[in-house]
Amino acid sequence: MTSLIRTLILPALLLVTACATHPDNISKHYVSDVQYQSYSCKQLEIESHRVNGRIGDAYLKAKKLAENDAAQMGIGLILFWPTLFFLEGGDGPAAAEYARLKGEYDAIERSSIQKNCGSTIRPFVPPN
Repeated sequence: MTSLIRTLILPALLLVTACATHPDNISKHYVSDVQYQSYSCKQLEIESHRVNGRIGDAYLKAKKLAENDAAQMGIGLILFWPTLFFLEGGDGPAAAEYARLKGEYDAIERSSIQKNCGSTIRPFVPPN
């Protein structure tokens, strides 16, 4: 039984940690709001719309990667566990871009608050 655990279960558990993180669980990176100090409220609003669109695209890419990894993991565990060694795994550039964009959006929000711009910056809502 011990050798079974070492040969089958442990590799599977190690591979589970290599799966891509769902974007809902990705933390934002800190981005300084200094770059937005010279922006007017209108410019901040326009920039927030631009970044918001890019966040949506990055969210969908990261979500697709996470769902593909989860599907491959499920199929691998059920059908043929050695295929798990071929999972791309990890978060990679899609998650890094999503985290950076979330941080950028947060920096725009902070700048808007500091300038008393009002509620022109709407919070990001992930696409369905």
